[in-house]
Parts: sequence; C-alpha cells; structure tokens
Amino acid sequence: MRFSTTEVSDIVQKISALRRSVSLRFRHFRTRFLEPLRRVGYVGEIINFIAAAACIISIVIYQGFHHAPSGELALLRIIHGCQLIFATNIIYNLLLLFTDTKKSNQPIKWTMDMLVLITMLPLIYPRPLSPWIPLLDKILYSQYFLIGVLTVYSLLEISYGLIKVVGRRTNPSLLLSASFLFFIIMGSLLLMLPRCTVTEGMNYIDALFVSTSAVCITGLTTVDVAQMFTPFGILILSVLLQIGALGVMTFTSFFALFFSGNTSIYSQLMVKDMIYSKSANALLPTLLYIFTFTVTIEIIGAIGIYMSLPENFPMTDITDRLIFSGFLSLSAFCNAGFSWIEGGLGAPSLMTSNQSIYIVTAILVFAGGIGFPTLVNFKDILKSYVNRLVGHLTGRKAVHRPVHIYDINTKIVLATSGILVAMTIALFLILEWDNTLQGMTIWEKIAQAFFNSSVPRSSGFSSVNPAQFMPVTLTLMMMLMWIGGASQSTAGGIKVNTFAVMLLNMRSVVLGKKHETAYNRTIASGSVRRANAVIGISVLSLSVYVIVMLWLEPELPVKSVVFETLSALFTVGSSLGITAELGTASKIVICTAMFLGRVGIISLLSVIGNDMKNDSQIYPYDNIIIS
Repeated sequence: MRFSTTEVSDIVQKISALRRSVSLRFRHFRTRFLEPLRRVGYVGEIINFIAAAACIISIVIYQGFHHAPSGELALLRIIHGCQLIFATNIIYNLLLLFTDTKKSNQPIKWTMDMLVLITMLPLIYPRPLSPWIPLLDKILYSQYFLIGVLTVYSLLEISYGLIKVVGRRTNPSLLLSASFLFFIIMGSLLLMLPRCTVTEGMNYIDALFVSTSAVCITGLTTVDVAQMFTPFGILILSVLLQIGALGVMTFTSFFALFFSGNTSIYSQLMVKDMIYSKSANALLPTLLYIFTFTVTIEIIGAIGIYMSLPENFPMTDITDRLIFSGFLSLSAFCNAGFSWIEGGLGAPSLMTSNQSIYIVTAILVFAGGIGFPTLVNFKDILKSYVNRLVGHLTGRKAVHRPVHIYDINTKIVLATSGILVAMTIALFLILEWDNTLQGMTIWEKIAQAFFNSSVPRSSGFSSVNPAQFMPVTLTLMMMLMWIGGASQSTAGGIKVNTFAVMLLNMRSVVLGKKHETAYNRTIASGSVRRANAVIGISVLSLSVYVIVMLWLEPELPVKSVVFETLSALFTVGSSLGITAELGTASKIVICTAMFLGRVGIISLLSVIGNDMKNDSQIYPYDNIIIS
C-alpha cells in the first residue's frame, strides 16, 4: 500500500500534534503531581537534618554517660526513631523522586542509603537462632554497626545542610569564625562527659581551654592529658584536632561534594579559594587529594611512631600503644602538640631510645606545616611528570613540561623553610651543646637539634623543658614561634610566606626598587600590603595581650608570661610551665588569643570592614617623613 505525499504529510502532522499533546499532558502531570512531591521532599530534608542532629546528640550522650537501664532505653528509642525517619526519607526519594535522586547522589551516598535500610532488617526480622552466615548475623545485629552507620549518615546530612547555608552568600570570614566557635563550645561540652575523663570530670573552664587549644591546634593545656582523658576522651580530642587542622569548611564541603555532589556554585567558589584549587571543576579532586594525603601521612606516621617505641615504653598493652601512636601522629601532622604520655615527649623512656621517634615526629610536623597550596602544587607537579613518563613509554606525542610548573608560593615556602630549619639546627647545636644537650652522643644531639628546631614553629612539642634553654636560645625559639609555618597550613605564626614578603620588601626599599621581585616574578602590591598589615597587627596584638596578662598575673615571671602569650596567639603550644597556674580570667584571655591566632585577626576585622561604607574617593598624594 502506497501513500501519497499529501497523506504522508498529514500523518507526520498528526504524529507531531500527538507528541505535543502528550508533552503538554506530561508537563501538566509534572506540574500538578511532581512539584508537590518535591515540596514534600524539601520538608523531608529539613526533618532529616533535625533528626540527624538529634541522632548525633543522642549517640554522644549514650556513649559519654553512664546510664540507668531506663535512661539507656529512652536514648535507644530516640536513636531508633531517627533511624526510622532516615529510612522513610530514603524510601520516599527512591520511590517518588527517583530521577532527582539519581542525578544528585554520588556512589557513596547510595551506599550509605542502602546501609541505613539494612539497619532496619533487625527491626523487621527477628534474630534467627541458627543463622546461615554467623559473621553476617553478628554484624547486622550488632549495636556498633547500627551506631556507626547512623553516625556517618547523620554527619553526612548535617554537612550537606551546612554547605547549603554557605550557598546563601554568607560572609566567609564570619562563617569561618562562627564555625570554629561552634566546635569549640561543642568540644568543651563533650570533654566534660564522664566517660571522657578518668576522674569524675573536669570543670568547664579547663574543658573550654583544652577544647579551644584543640580546635585552634595550639597544644596548650591546663590539665595533664595523659592523666585526665580516657581512650574515648582521646577520640573526642582527635576529632577536634582534625577538624581544627583541616578547617570546618573543608570538612563539610568534602562530605557534601563527595557524598551528595550537589552544592551551590557560590559555596564551591568560596571553598575553592580556601583550599587553593585552580578551578571549581577541580574542587572535589583537590578536596579528595587533601584528605587522602592527610590520612595517608597520618597512618604512615602512626606506623613509624609505633615501630620507634622503645622496649621500656611505659604502655605495655598493644591497644594503648596503637592509640598513643595514632594520636601522636595526628597531633604532629596537625601541629597541635598534644601527647598521651606522662611527661610528653620528654619522657625518660623516649629520651634514652634510639631517637627515631623524634625524627618521625619532626617530619610529620614539617609535612603538616608546609601548607595545602604547596601540597596541591606537588600533586600537579607529580601529575605532569607522570604524564610525560607515560607519553615517553607509550611512544605518544611528548607532553611538554609547563614553563612554571613550580608555583612561586611553593618556591618561597620551601626556600624559606629550608633556610630557617638549617640555620636553627646549627644555632641550636652551638648554643645548647653544653647545656640541654650535655651528656648526649653526637647522633642524639643532632636528632634533638633537628626536633627542637622544627617544633617551635607551631607544634609545641618539647623533649627538653624550654625553661632550661639559655636566654639566647629561648629568644631564637620565640622568633620561630612568631614566624610559624606556611600559609593555609596547620601551623600558626605570621607564616613564612609573610616573613619572606617582608624580607623582599625590605630588600626593595634598601636597593631603591619600585617593586618586590622573586623568581622572575613581581610580587603583587596587595600581597605586600597584606603582609605588612599581618606583621603590624601581630606585634600590636601581642603587645596588648602581654600587657593584659601581666596585669592579671603580676606574680608570675615576665619571661614566662610573654612566652605563654606568644605561644597562644601564634598557636604554638609551648610553655614554660605556668599554664596550670593561670587564674580563670587569664585562661579566658588565653582562649581568646588562641581563637584569634587560628581564625586570623585580619579575617575578623574584615567582617567589620565589609559592613562599613566603602569610600572610593581619591585624594591628592602626599609624603610622610619616614626616617
């Protein structure tokens, strides 16, 4: 049967009309039914967020307190209620909003959703008397499995909710300050839990001090960590250290992007600037690289520390040794300065060892203080070399090496840090050879010089009591504490980048140059201005804090007070032994110093400055006499 051209045209028009009709009906259906379902889904997200917060609080209370059977049962009911809310929300999204869920979810988010649904099986199907797979039965019906899955899922939901708040164009400096303050307060409450401490708990001021020191990765403490905290308390302290070191935004962004993959463009751009990612498209790989690098180095460091422990180490239990090694590795990489052993790293069993533990710790401190921008640049350099090698081996067209593969920040950080470490090792050996290093072998002196010249720049560890140093050595240590590590790292201080720019500025002024140059690059005037501002504010703030502390603690030695204040403000953690003797008011002042040192005074001032009217008028230039 053959159709004429006119008939074919009519058929095509009818099909097109039918398609338009179906499309309109589908749009009508979508508008009428799908949009209300989405609105219900949004409400479900809010309820899920509230349930996640309630679940975390309930799990913390359940794990942190000793309960009567009735109280334990009530907490378990709340946890199971949150579990039911999670499962209901997951099932709703899978059945009614599958297309949207498929677009937004990442593979690991799918995995967590499935695990939450699996945790519902024990509630639906009673535990069999003769299970087919005993190991699987033991896992599924284990309370640890339930709490572990719900904890991770709750953290995921909270992180995703927080990153959505960032998408509302919140002031980055204000958000950063508020997030650190939030975790400081939460940490202080968690450290007061009965199961966190060996004794019946600690007073709030000491808990606030330790929490501030942990989140601000300082290391000062008013209590003996080894004598005060249980393994559960050390776990809480470790989480606070890791959050403080990597930054709250890095944590929440990683969870939101890696697990859900759905955040606003604004929040991605803001986090991109925080972690020095080259582009928003490279944000998730950069975050994943930072986390992978951090965890890998901390695990390798923990293994190295565990293997370096001497036979006469006071902790004989393998579990305690593993906890000590992991905590020290994390604390060293985070430049925090906490240690879970009486006497710290100056314990006699460590001082009489082969010194390898000090070498490993110093390397971890240097790796943590080198800065995330440098780590990201290392990744790009390694990727470039690997691509060239693969191209050479496979015979493909050669991949040319970029002209400026080494970032100027990387060059300045490595050069300045290397010079500082080399000079400090030599000076420490010369100054302390017959003082604190007296009686040691040549190898022990070199190892101790390497360790004690690396840790003052931020970590706060000490194998020798700084109070025993010669005055000139103590002055050298204080200068290193002021300089600190690299920018956007776990270290404190004004940063080696700032110190290097200051030296370059001084050189250009002395030589009469109009611009500051380094490695065939001209330093931006904005960077020079910011460096000068950081240095000026650091000196002024240190002076103010020293005056306040001397006023509050007139009976303490001036040298000790100045050292303590400088250590707090530049988040170092070293002390001459007066931290526990401080009064309540002085402890609060030191807490504010640690907070300002971690967040950055300029960042806080920018919160105020952004709200002020910007005067764009340009006035005539004039000179001020500078002699």
